[in-house]
Amino acid sequence: MKKRIFLWVFTILVALPISAQVLQNIDEIAPFSEGLAAVRKGQQWGFINEEGKLVIEFRDDIYTNPKVDVTKKDVLGVQFPMFNEGLCLIKQTVEDGVPVYGFIDKTGAVVIKPQFLNIYPFKDGYTTGVLLDKTVKGENEFKLDIYEYKFFDVKVSTSGEITDYFENRDHILMTIRRYTTPTINAKLISTGLVALHTPDNGWTIKSLIEKK
Repeated sequence: MKKRIFLWVFTILVALPISAQVLQNIDEIAPFSEGLAAVRKGQQWGFINEEGKLVIEFRDDIYTNPKVDVTKKDVLGVQFPMFNEGLCLIKQTVEDGVPVYGFIDKTGAVVIKPQFLNIYPFKDGYTTGVLLDKTVKGENEFKLDIYEYKFFDVKVSTSGEITDYFENRDHILMTIRRYTTPTINAKLISTGLVALHTPDNGWTIKSLIEKK
């Protein structure tokens, strides 16, 4: 008799539909991109797939811009966290509070560490951005590290490889009270062409294809 009751209960359980994951207390939902949508709880963002499953846990480094400027194509124009060519922007701050940007992949792994002061979306595997090169030059009398900052317009791949260095940038102030997001002076205009901007000469078009 007990065996029959067990089989009856087991049959009912198998026949019942399996409940989908239920996410509650969500404050904001971003549009889907590349099969994933960002969802916000408080100040943290995670990502769900098209079945509603949370595939990237909530974290506080996902980048979003509440003061978005829709006329911009760089980080200032990013309203919602979205994937582009398999990558999504993250943000950290350096010691003085200046934001730097990198990327995670669809597993949530950091594939490009935060090191850019500004960057365009990827297209066909590449983009351009303003790279922050920060090195320790020594210590002061209080045993605190002294840093040297260098800045470059660069071309970078979706794997994080910096394939081209362009202009050495000056006059970027790294104190948060005086800091403004620098414009990117290098734009990819085709697979083998980049446009470089200088205040004195305007835009110059340069080939990225090496001549044999």
